Amino acid sequence: MDMTIQEPRKEIFQKIKRESWDIVIVGGGITGAGILREAAHLNLKALLVEQRDFAWGTSSRSTKMIHGGLRYLKEGNFILTYKSVRERQNLLQEIPGLANDKAFILPVYKGKLFQRFLIHVGLIVYNLLAGRWKRNLSSLKELSKLVPSIKQKDLQAGFLINDAITDDARLVLRVIAEATREDTTAINYCRATRLLKQGGHVSGVVLQDTETGETIDVKSRLVINATGAWVDKLRAEVEKSNSQKIRPLRGSHLIFSKEKIPLQHNFLTMHPKDGRPVTILSWEGRILVGTTDIDHPYDLNQEPTISPEEVVYLLETVNYLFPGLKVKKEDIIATVAGIRPVVDSGKKDPSKESRDYAIWKEGGLLTVTGGKLTTFRITALDVLAEAQEYIGALPDVQKKRKIFSRHNQTVPKSCSLKKEQVKRLQGRYGENFKQLIENATDAELETIPGTLTVWAELRWAAQNESVIHLEDLMLRRTRLGLLLCNGGDEILPRIRKICQPILGWTDEKWQNEALAYLNLWKQCYSVPKF
Repeated sequence: MDMTIQEPRKEIFQKIKRESWDIVIVGGGITGAGILREAAHLNLKALLVEQRDFAWGTSSRSTKMIHGGLRYLKEGNFILTYKSVRERQNLLQEIPGLANDKAFILPVYKGKLFQRFLIHVGLIVYNLLAGRWKRNLSSLKELSKLVPSIKQKDLQAGFLINDAITDDARLVLRVIAEATREDTTAINYCRATRLLKQGGHVSGVVLQDTETGETIDVKSRLVINATGAWVDKLRAEVEKSNSQKIRPLRGSHLIFSKEKIPLQHNFLTMHPKDGRPVTILSWEGRILVGTTDIDHPYDLNQEPTISPEEVVYLLETVNYLFPGLKVKKEDIIATVAGIRPVVDSGKKDPSKESRDYAIWKEGGLLTVTGGKLTTFRITALDVLAEAQEYIGALPDVQKKRKIFSRHNQTVPKSCSLKKEQVKRLQGRYGENFKQLIENATDAELETIPGTLTVWAELRWAAQNESVIHLEDLMLRRTRLGLLLCNGGDEILPRIRKICQPILGWTDEKWQNEALAYLNLWKQCYSVPKF
């Protein structure tokens, strides 16, 4: 293994001390990961630091869609939609199994004739921008046959929307893994406590290992602030920063079993009260419902949680569209809430704020925030184009290269996995797929009940993916904490048997980690009392 993400933590920290850096990227979500990957393409000495875990923030809490930005057509933003659909197609080609093509049904009810016309026209344009043509409209008869449980009263037709879904946290980890095979470095649980300055300009950062408390000064030609909803913290240290600020918005989701919501199709629908779009989709063997879009005026360093009002709001959508299912809060397996960083323009309705990204250059600090999961590569290229002012010319900065390297698709003959399981694991682990399989026992290639995850993924993560706390393993390396009742507490003994020896944790350490994880799950990922 030659990936820096797999080096022992102490070795990484020592490397950070002794090396000189072209850029330091603060923030380990998809934006920071994308910048690191493109910096590796340009042979820059780049370091990424994340104060919590990789993808801890927004990038593990999305609606899991790699979408083409259909909503931007409504706003007349054809350029952003075109970029989005092209990037979506690139990801579908480069990482099948991690980015998966999915069709969504958008039902249309009586009284929405003009809306129906606009959607129909919009989808024609959408498909043309994507460079492919697919049928858009299903009749009432077809839709009723496809989805017998759908609300029949006033139903007129259903539109078919072609998009894609992913595992957002695994996408971040795969991008970082690709980047760190080259001359770049990434470390989690390492906080940028303040900026270093020379002659009034930013010249580096003070980093603190949050596990040991050790601090070091790191010099770099440029610091890139890619901390999402947290960007204003570092910006506050720069003189003459512009007046634009971030408006943190919370988006929350519910997760159900397929036994409770037995759907064979994905849905995009409108909330019956306010008309906001809500998705109901199949993800990792479960049903994900989301998202909300409300202001989040709370401490960003505290784990966000869904509110009782949001639970009711999302349940209303499910029960309006599928009244016969009679879904209740007791049916919810888990909840997950995330914070979107959008630039505050003062709009009263949070949903009206732009989701496009912004780049600011202030006193030698380059800040990027906002944007979409789908277009992380475009964001990264634009950031590095702006970085030339500080680090010199990068002639190939806008050259489009593959994000993900080609890897050996050979499956060991002894492998008992099904074709779809192989595709899924190859998408997530790339060139490490074969070694993941070879390191596993036969029993570890079995699927964990209620999920699509195999036990071997836990072993691989513990060995190779910078797991510092049990929550990293349960909520981001795998998504078991979101997919299983009570955060997967019933399978923790078997996980302990696989992972504790690899992690080198004492019995006391394991017990403390398990207690902390389960308390976190109850506080932030369960259904709130109301």
